[in-house]
Amino acid sequence: MRLFRFAGLLLGVLLVPRPAAAQPGGIPPYRSAALPIDERVRDLIGRMTLDEKFWQLFMIPGDLDDSTHDYSKGVFGLQISALNGAARAHAERINAIQRFFVERTRLGIPIIPFDEALHGLAREGALVFPQAIGLAATWDTELVARVAAAAARETGSRGIRQVLSPVVNIANDVRWGRVEETYGEDPYLSARMGSAFVRAFESAGIVATPKHFVANVGEGGRDSYPIDHSERMLEETFFPPFRVALQEAGARSVMTAYNSVDGAPATQSRWLLTDVLKRRWGFGGFVISDAAATGGATVLHYTEATTPEAARHAFEAGLDVVFQSSWPQHRPYLEAFRSGSIAGPVMDSAVARVLRVKFALGLFENPYASPDNAERWNGSDAHRTLAREAARASMVLLKRDGNVLPLRRALRSVAVIGADAVEARLGGYSGPGIAKVSILDGIKAKLGGGVRVYYAAGPGRMSPEYTVIPAEHFGSGGLTGSYFDNNRLEGEPRVVRTDPRVDFGWTLNAPARGIPFDWYSVRWTGSLIVPPGGARRIGVEGNDGFRLYLDGKLAIDNWRKQSFRALFAQPSLPPGRHEVRLEFFESTGNARIKLVWQAAAPHSWRAAIDSAVAAARRSEAAIVVAGIEEGEFRDRAFLKLPGHQEELIRAVAETGKPVVVVLIAGSAVTMSAWIDRVDGVLMAWYPGEEGGHAVADVLFGDYNPAGRLPVTFPLAEGQLPLTYRHKPTGRGDDYLDLTGQPLFPFGFGLSYTTFEYSSLAIEPATIGPDATALVRARIRNVGGVPGDEVVQLYLRDVLATVSRPQIELAGFARVHLQPGEEREVTFPLGPEHLRLLDRGMRWVVEPGTFRVMVGGSSKDIRLRGELIVR
Repeated sequence: MRLFRFAGLLLGVLLVPRPAAAQPGGIPPYRSAALPIDERVRDLIGRMTLDEKFWQLFMIPGDLDDSTHDYSKGVFGLQISALNGAARAHAERINAIQRFFVERTRLGIPIIPFDEALHGLAREGALVFPQAIGLAATWDTELVARVAAAAARETGSRGIRQVLSPVVNIANDVRWGRVEETYGEDPYLSARMGSAFVRAFESAGIVATPKHFVANVGEGGRDSYPIDHSERMLEETFFPPFRVALQEAGARSVMTAYNSVDGAPATQSRWLLTDVLKRRWGFGGFVISDAAATGGATVLHYTEATTPEAARHAFEAGLDVVFQSSWPQHRPYLEAFRSGSIAGPVMDSAVARVLRVKFALGLFENPYASPDNAERWNGSDAHRTLAREAARASMVLLKRDGNVLPLRRALRSVAVIGADAVEARLGGYSGPGIAKVSILDGIKAKLGGGVRVYYAAGPGRMSPEYTVIPAEHFGSGGLTGSYFDNNRLEGEPRVVRTDPRVDFGWTLNAPARGIPFDWYSVRWTGSLIVPPGGARRIGVEGNDGFRLYLDGKLAIDNWRKQSFRALFAQPSLPPGRHEVRLEFFESTGNARIKLVWQAAAPHSWRAAIDSAVAAARRSEAAIVVAGIEEGEFRDRAFLKLPGHQEELIRAVAETGKPVVVVLIAGSAVTMSAWIDRVDGVLMAWYPGEEGGHAVADVLFGDYNPAGRLPVTFPLAEGQLPLTYRHKPTGRGDDYLDLTGQPLFPFGFGLSYTTFEYSSLAIEPATIGPDATALVRARIRNVGGVPGDEVVQLYLRDVLATVSRPQIELAGFARVHLQPGEEREVTFPLGPEHLRLLDRGMRWVVEPGTFRVMVGGSSKDIRLRGELIVR
């Protein structure tokens, strides 16, 4: 046994590259910028211990502030917080941490400071641009490139050298809570937008990280649900944005997804990470996991018994860097390395990929940022001007009846209604913003002091009917929780503790140590103090398997496993002290349980709507700003406006005043309950911190909206998933009780002017499989005001050997035209647009006829012709 171990160690020594001789002057070769990068990498790896190699493959949020954390062996990179919100201070902080690694570790390997920058650096003191889905709605890659360049300038000036962006997943189900982070449902549009983003960051010397490879939304629009798509579907729909970002735009990193792909965790998929990424696509950068995803094989997918084994299989599959959320989480991964279970060549290959990028970034020669530049660029006037331009370009006009829009500047009074009119929400993965402009403030600034602006908050977005009972209403600061390691409340409790309140979601873990995550019961006991004058109904929200006793009497009996619900005791509780006992059991895991009470005035939202109606009646027009709730792990079952916002819109519309609805959302909204009652609808997305000014510019006609939808808006949730780029159904696509057509199609958007299309030409009309044709069309502004038109080119392969989409985007151009102005728009059509995967899974351009369609949306086709491939 000892001989075997010695032989293994000797083999490991032989596999490690030996360091080259020092350069003149005693400088190690890896520190010589004159040498080729590969030579420097080999030299440095040859000098590294096993622990030093491991730490180059481990990334976390961290600031070096905890003295118990040992960074003496280095680290891949850190996500470093900005303590006081100032860009200069953040740059200085990053410099100080970088200096530790450069000057105080044995080999002086710099770190890669990393962060999020989906639509601006997600840190204090950085400007927030429109959310990614809004940038996609501009259908303007040049503008997106300028926005990304500005964000990269702010990011890089602080010393941050990698961003965990962009999200190029295909948003094929608008129930998904992360649609806002994407560029929409179409692979071509997503690829072009993602490429513009990646090029800007990589050109600035910042590593872009397209994510999440390869899909991050599964059935039901649920985040990180398993996917079992065929290789054909992955190649045709989900791969293109990643392939373009890596091969064409030059992204040097890619992040894996949480979900499983064809039964294997994406972080452990050799087919994805090695066969596709590294061999087929020739990707030379490094692959990182999503945060804590590597260990997901043990606690999410149940394909591994231990985290070290999960780590071994992930690295063997092609993962290069483990991303975790804290320093202590390194231990099981380091154990995998020290145990020798990860082969030396596998380890060295991953380390080489990381070091190659660090050398290419110039970190060894120039590891520090300029605080002066950070102060100069973050939130600069030029960037703020660009943020307003991008926000205006992202606005999509969905409805315009009776020429109510644009609103007259001569209005003497206007009502602005809704919580989102003042909150200036920025969307997910955003910094706090520097000087956010709300829609209310934008309108006030636009109209000046001569116009009366009446604001009413309305009922809010959610209008909760009940809330979790807070700790201060329990005697002794909470309830005594007795936790049993069985689902029958039998025997002695394994754990007894005081819980300040009952508001738990044990979805992936157990309630306490030593208790199975899917087999337990809990009894909470204590006193509840109902305040004077506030008689309330008490209830329980959660998974079935609960019962509630009030003052010794059974008030709610739901002691069975069936569903999830909220039940309330009858009658209401009088003020004073009451004894409470809540019992709960779980037998399959994924539990949620809350002890709640209902407000004394459960219908107060009606009064809020009445106040909004009164404001509308005093005004010549009303602007209702409504919004949704969404985000990571916040998928939506219903697409209507949440809370009582639909009742709000209908009530305001009943006043007979002109009503315009502005939507603050990152995904589709169903509108059947109110759209026919209002005069205008403007989709503003999350427009960034200049959004208030941008919305006002559009509403009052200082900017002609030209955004187009990057996702399909359904009439109802029952149509989902609903995307324009589907293949022939084999029969019909309608329902017994509803059409299969959308509310608003992909590519849709209105304008304050009108455009006319003419003179379609396809030159040449017949080409070979390797040739390129040009499609030309003339666009004329026949309306009375200047405006942009987004000209969209679509294709259909009329007859193919495999089923093809009925229509798919192949080009787009946003053009600005003055009244009466006409311009020719040209699109190339070549093999990259015409190819398909044949039955043998080979990319080919088949001979045949291609229908060429040019128009204003996927439904609004104005011109049509044919291209023949011989």
